[in-house]
Amino acid sequence: MGSVASYTTTQGKRYRVRYRRPDGTQTDKRGFTTKRDAELFLAGVEVSKAKGEFIDLSAAEVKIGSLGARWVASREQVLKPSAYRSIESSWRIHVEPRWGRRVLAKVRHSEIQDWVSEMSATQSATNVLRAHGILAGIFDTAIEDRILSSNPARKMTLPRKTSKRKAYLTHAQVELLALNSRDPVLIRFLAYTGLRWGEATGIRVRHLDLPRGRVRIEENAVMVNNTVVIGTPKSHRHRTVPIPPFVVDMLTLRAQTRGPEAFVFGDGAQPMRLPNSRDGWFAGAVRRAQRSDPNLPRVTPHDLRHTAASLSVSAGANVKAVQRMLGHASAAVTLDIYSDLFDDDLDKVATALDRARTESLNRTIPESPTTQ
Repeated sequence: MGSVASYTTTQGKRYRVRYRRPDGTQTDKRGFTTKRDAELFLAGVEVSKAKGEFIDLSAAEVKIGSLGARWVASREQVLKPSAYRSIESSWRIHVEPRWGRRVLAKVRHSEIQDWVSEMSATQSATNVLRAHGILAGIFDTAIEDRILSSNPARKMTLPRKTSKRKAYLTHAQVELLALNSRDPVLIRFLAYTGLRWGEATGIRVRHLDLPRGRVRIEENAVMVNNTVVIGTPKSHRHRTVPIPPFVVDMLTLRAQTRGPEAFVFGDGAQPMRLPNSRDGWFAGAVRRAQRSDPNLPRVTPHDLRHTAASLSVSAGANVKAVQRMLGHASAAVTLDIYSDLFDDDLDKVATALDRARTESLNRTIPESPTTQ
């Protein structure tokens, strides 16, 4: 058990509680104006220790900056380099300057909500959600460490991400873009396999199974700090994706001149880098293609992934096949992202229900008696 003792201040008598933490170390809390308040606090400490719910109030006096730096560093071991870079940058630019010097236990829910609202006026929803997630994660860790009992960063009013309208190319537009590009094979490959840029440029010759028309997705090439980093795919899961025969023929010619460890797209020794979105070779190919077809939308390399989904659905592929090709976790994810591509299926459902109702009623409802 702990103890309660009085002491004298310029404001009068005060009481101090001394007690031991669960690890046996001793601490105290001062400033109680009545002995009863001090005794109630001590009783609460003993009950919380007995229940395994002890909160170390003295540790909660630590500043967010020190906890946050450790929290961000711990993410480096569990996140992909590109994801960690985004977290580290958001901490350094948005979170640490505002909260680094604040004492953990003295931050209020309303303050964090004000911060979120202020950021929402000048930052994208993605930036706001990432910064808020970092701060909330730091508080979550403090709760797990028994430093705090609740998280003031939860139950916030947060901005919502708005998805941009997807751009889909037709078969003719894909071919037009390919013919105006630096690497026509890569354009066709992206538009007919649905691979992400990093997945496609991370493919080595040994990943190709051309006789079967398949490619194994085992590596991912991502730019981090202007350096290409080779890692696992986004989901950390390997998958096999089909390649249309006309693309297989093009890849066969390229694979014949390279060794098994060579990258298919790029100079062989290094993967092709993602071109600059404004003045890179891909943007130039789009501009040249638009001169021939003004209806060709302004697309990015990632839009070719959307195009692959669109062309697959229009060719009759079901949602499960599209999900496996794109590497989504479930068919539900595919439907959420590409719900607009399945509008025709909804029309077919309505037509089928109408036909089924008519046939059922014709079988079960007798004809009306003939009027005499």
